[in-house]
Amino acid sequence: MGKAKKIKVSKGETKEPKIGLAEQIEREKAVKVKNRQKFRRRADDDEEYVASTLTKKILSQARQQQLELEDEIGPSDSKNTKKPTVKLDTNFSDDEDQSNDDEPVENIYYYENIEIDEDDERALQMFMSKDPAPTRTLADIIMEKLTEKKTEIETQFSDAGTIQLQDLDPRVKTMYEGVRDVLMKYRSGKLPKAFKIVPTLKNWEQILYITEPPKWSAAAMYQATRIFASNLKEKMAQRFYNLVLLPRIRDDLAEYKRLNFHLYQALRKALFKPAGFMKGILLPLLESGTCTLREAVIIGSVIAKNSIPILHSSAAILKIAEMDYTGANSIFLRIFLDKKYALPYRVVDGVVFHFLRFERDTRELPVLWHQALLTFVQRYKSDISSEQKEALLGLLRKQSHHSITPEIRRELQHAKCRDIEVTEPKLESMDIKDT
Repeated sequence: MGKAKKIKVSKGETKEPKIGLAEQIEREKAVKVKNRQKFRRRADDDEEYVASTLTKKILSQARQQQLELEDEIGPSDSKNTKKPTVKLDTNFSDDEDQSNDDEPVENIYYYENIEIDEDDERALQMFMSKDPAPTRTLADIIMEKLTEKKTEIETQFSDAGTIQLQDLDPRVKTMYEGVRDVLMKYRSGKLPKAFKIVPTLKNWEQILYITEPPKWSAAAMYQATRIFASNLKEKMAQRFYNLVLLPRIRDDLAEYKRLNFHLYQALRKALFKPAGFMKGILLPLLESGTCTLREAVIIGSVIAKNSIPILHSSAAILKIAEMDYTGANSIFLRIFLDKKYALPYRVVDGVVFHFLRFERDTRELPVLWHQALLTFVQRYKSDISSEQKEALLGLLRKQSHHSITPEIRRELQHAKCRDIEVTEPKLESMDIKDT
């Protein structure tokens, strides 16, 4: 018989002693306990720390960059002075986080100071309405509603076009008088929770009247515009823009000759509802007949810098072209035309008829009118008909400007009208001779 082969034992394993068969069967029934130890590596051990020398270099570079910025734009006073804050009463505060973009304080403006030429202002005043209709604010309308007798039966459904008046609980009135005191001094931070729910109320205009919007701070007006533009429907947002935001903007421009940063931002937020912006701010401003050059330039810059859907812009262009002319109309027409929309032919025809109305006007038209006509011809000369082209050339013989009219005439003469078919010349067949 051969020798029995020895079983090799791998490293790390221990050779078990010989035991009987019965004992082996008993051991298999029990759970084996292994003597393996687990070692877990902590995550902190793998982290690498920045050396102290490298940290010093980073901090020194940051200080150097800060000094360079201070040399260019002036030292920052944020370390020495604190922004004014308003402590809210516990009855009005809420626990929700209010987005605070660290906006500048009230005496900083978003745009550069606009220099207005006095000659241009006098030229525009010639085209302003002599007997302008008085502007109505929210306070005027509320007072009319309070004084007139209630002759109509209150309906179950609310109408967004009329103000809903209700008998207020004295406690509600007292609460919103407290909100008024907060909004008068508001600069940044959280808004009262009672103010955030105003857009959801049926008589939201009556509640706003209690808070006295003309006395709000500029920052409070911006926050209110954000809330109302997001939560109100188009018609209701239009009323807020027309009765609250627009009067405040015009008063601010008339008082300080420039627009506060927060009010300028409020105008930009108002474009969240384009239809409400057009019907509540732009068109009422032009229809009043008293829009100044400064108001037109500043509000026009908001329109020029932001995207507006073509349908709303087309409706605004058509409405401006049909209303009575003031110098501000040319400014807004030029801004909309410079956006280079693919306007429908109906809107293009409306703009053409707008300019043709001045063929027999004996007044000396401002330079803004000629600039608007030049912009229209440059952008939409291929969208006019041949008859409109001849009519515009005839208009230039009656209304002319020494430097702008020759350029308009040159554009019209090289225009390819929409009703003229352009046919490409046919290529004649050539006989190829074999060589």
